[in-house]
Amino acid sequence: MQKSARTSTKTEEEIGESRGFANSKELGAFLRAHRERRSPQDVGLPDTGRRRTPGLRREEVAALSGVGLAWYTWLEQGRVIPSRKVLEAVARTLGLDAVSYRHVLALSGLLPPAVDGAGHEEVAARLQGLLDTWENSPAVLLDSRFDITAWNEAYAAVWSDPAGIPAGRRNLMWCVAGSPTFRSTLLDWEPLARAVLAHFRGQTARLAASDPRTREIYAILRADFPELAQWWECQGVGDLTARRVSMLLPRHGGLDLQFSAFRPVDDPEALIVVQAPVGPGDRELVSRLVREGRDTGAEVVRIGRCRAGSGHPAAPAAAKKERSSA
Repeated sequence: MQKSARTSTKTEEEIGESRGFANSKELGAFLRAHRERRSPQDVGLPDTGRRRTPGLRREEVAALSGVGLAWYTWLEQGRVIPSRKVLEAVARTLGLDAVSYRHVLALSGLLPPAVDGAGHEEVAARLQGLLDTWENSPAVLLDSRFDITAWNEAYAAVWSDPAGIPAGRRNLMWCVAGSPTFRSTLLDWEPLARAVLAHFRGQTARLAASDPRTREIYAILRADFPELAQWWECQGVGDLTARRVSMLLPRHGGLDLQFSAFRPVDDPEALIVVQAPVGPGDRELVSRLVREGRDTGAEVVRIGRCRAGSGHPAAPAAAKKERSSA
């Protein structure tokens, strides 16, 4: 009987390869993390108080989802390929919201594969004109990996010019995690950083198994910000929804911005993030920062001419220099 089960599992793994299921380990880790967060009371089970590990047991999730214990164990181990129907049942048991369920489908290969980013540079060139029309609203274009590929003058004036960041680290997640402008001026830095992290992880997790640039970004984040090690291993995902943020600029006082994000139709894996001033005073302050930037005589490079990636030996030193100035 056991021999037959092993044969069946091998067949499912072969089927998974043909389906492009490269993220089985990532899917298993995601389900395990959410199982450990789910309490017995959440699913109507009595709490006996004798649990050695947090959350639900595997056998409880399996029973509530209508699958066998061995099969669910293999699912968390990345050894079997689930159907959409089974994932729906497991998602209900684990209480996954719509964003997390979509993430599960993406990891399991049941959503269209992420685009490879080809042609994004042409999209960035076309969208640069749009970004520039928002003279008093900082705006930035991100590719599927959150690499910053275009920005406007207002963004450079408020957050500092991304052209000054080595290309390998010119990534919004890296900036939010460690740029002095974000860390020292945002009054509620952590809520925004965690929101960016949740969207970043949902966007990039399914790329990590096959995309060298995505793996490079995670490696850089772990190396540059070891104090945030738990963040990079976090399994939470979410959408970057509209939110208001407040900054306290050393020489100019308070600035309130409304963050909004949307996707361009001609590159649905990309993301445009716009930060609109909340009131007239905020709009005037951004305009003032732009004028001051122009008065310095420094050229603002508003589009990433060098695609982010490896091969930038000066990147680590430059990153350390920026962090030390915080």
